Amino acid sequence: MSKSAVPVKRMTVAGRVIHWANAISILACVITGLYIGHPYYQSFIADPAVDKYVMAYNRLIHFIGAIILDVTSIIIAYLYFFSRFEKPYKKLIPNKQNLSEFWEVFVNLMTFNRRKNFNSAHADSFNTVYFTVFHILLILMLLTGLQLYVHGLASGLSSVGGWWPLLLHVATDWTLWVFGGNMGVRVVHHTLMWWIIAWTIFHIYYQIWRTIYWREGDIAIVFGGEKFVKADKA
Repeated sequence: MSKSAVPVKRMTVAGRVIHWANAISILACVITGLYIGHPYYQSFIADPAVDKYVMAYNRLIHFIGAIILDVTSIIIAYLYFFSRFEKPYKKLIPNKQNLSEFWEVFVNLMTFNRRKNFNSAHADSFNTVYFTVFHILLILMLLTGLQLYVHGLASGLSSVGGWWPLLLHVATDWTLWVFGGNMGVRVVHHTLMWWIIAWTIFHIYYQIWRTIYWREGDIAIVFGGEKFVKADKA
């Protein structure tokens, strides 16, 4: 690292907690979701009394992971507009500055850093749009998942009362109309999982890519909250 490099704050403690909570929850939901759709493993304990609860445990973990993602999605939506650290929505406004920055970051990626006409010390429009796409996919995933969940509460009752299924019906029944019924919702929910996995693969690749080509320690942001840039660009 150059002696003229200085640390720049890029992620708060809350942001890092949300990041890793999302990462762990998505991993748990993918593993358990695949099992719920098509059981591919069984209990390692050769006891039928234990083995019969494997599906129940998978559903429980899947539900807890989804609830965590629900909560973090609400927090992220709030922080997009009201964060005291940075307000990502400003990078989504399609003005001349943001469009130019988006294009320059994209060209930088496509040319393997041969051209870099933007300030990488702070959040850029390309990465902000990319993360916004992720949050949209995640919200749609959660809504379709909750519709599949409430579909199983055929009696209209739950352990916390009838208000909970009613709330879920009001919030998610539109997905039945848009996607052509319960089976369509299932297909969309499953397909979104693969889109989120693809998004995650590129996200990890791009963070490593930026760390290698920009030499600013971007990969350290999710661990310590900081990266390093030249003093005149901080």
